Amino acid sequence: MEWNRGIGTMNKQRRFFGFGKNVFFTGLVSFFMDVSSEMIYPLVPLFLANVLGVNKSLIGLIEGIAESTASLLKVFSGWFSDRIGQRKHVMAVGYAISALSRPIIATAALWQQILASRFIDRIGKGIRTAPRDAIIAESAHHTHLARAFNFHRSMDTMGAVVGPGLALLLLGLFRNDYRTVFWLSMVPAVIAVLVILIFIEEKRKVLPAPIQRPKLTLSHFDWKVKFFIVIATIFALGNSSDVFLILRAQQAGTPAVTIPAVYLLFNLVYSLSAIPAGIAADRFGKKRIILTGFVLFAALYYGFALAKSPAAIWLLFALYGLFMGLTEGIQKSFLATIIPQDFKATAFGVYATAIGIATLPASLVGGWLWDHISPAATFYFGAATASLSALLFVVLIVAMKNSSTKTDVVIPTRT
Repeated sequence: MEWNRGIGTMNKQRRFFGFGKNVFFTGLVSFFMDVSSEMIYPLVPLFLANVLGVNKSLIGLIEGIAESTASLLKVFSGWFSDRIGQRKHVMAVGYAISALSRPIIATAALWQQILASRFIDRIGKGIRTAPRDAIIAESAHHTHLARAFNFHRSMDTMGAVVGPGLALLLLGLFRNDYRTVFWLSMVPAVIAVLVILIFIEEKRKVLPAPIQRPKLTLSHFDWKVKFFIVIATIFALGNSSDVFLILRAQQAGTPAVTIPAVYLLFNLVYSLSAIPAGIAADRFGKKRIILTGFVLFAALYYGFALAKSPAAIWLLFALYGLFMGLTEGIQKSFLATIIPQDFKATAFGVYATAIGIATLPASLVGGWLWDHISPAATFYFGAATASLSALLFVVLIVAMKNSSTKTDVVIPTRT
């Protein structure tokens, strides 16, 4: 299947800050959409808990349903993108649906309406994620995959820095009128959709006969892909929604008015560390960086379990940003190196769906542990699953090395 027709001319195309056009503008799309999302996200759990009086288990349910149910779409959108040979338009539809969720939260008076808004927003993410990641993988040279994915994550996270900053500014300007902030969040979301339609380019792909087109099956992928997805899923089971980090910050004495600033610090460190981490991964190996990220997460969640002061919260959020810079984009770039060329969007969809499905029990367990045992228990559980993931990833590294060694052995023939 000719997914990369014309890929040889990649280096001749105009470059933006060292990146190809599609990689750069895909990053810009994520920047604007995350500005929109993060104008809202840090305010939602505080609004639910402090204004509507929603308990932590229900907050976990809201986040879990939104993330997990919508994630079922990621594998189907990836497979559909592979099957029809289209990335750009599937991606645009996903971003447009997320933009349409903003008016719902802006007019919400009940927690069920907030759930509906979050659910629609995540449906959009479920549709756009796999084809977007496939565009990045197909537009970047194989020696620069990690930095391409991490550039995208950096731009995405820079939007998450600007978003809370804008929210703070607008809340002060409009005297804490949350609804006005929610309405204004539509502006960057619409810009994101327009950037896709105007600037992202996709070559027309020559499709095989219908009987030869990709089918929705895991048989396309070998044991390495399946094992890595299992590891990522186990890790996700303990990686409950970030709303629990925000609630923990407030519980440790951080004033509610400064919560967006703490979250802004997290996103700033995340954004600034993503590109250097991607360059390091391309140079020193993606597997080492991923393993370091798992170990760091375990230590961080142990720290959140013990945190008692605002100073500790600021430090932990900064280090959490470093963890995100070390992992998210690099895990996808590692996956891109072990999946078949013709099934990239399908593989990214399966990966995202597996993690998304794990998000529902992760947030439910996190909320239940918070309400029925202790807030610290939520984070001890996350530290334990991260430690298990690190151990299993070491097993994968060793198994891949042994498999490569056996493949490289030359058996002498008798003469």
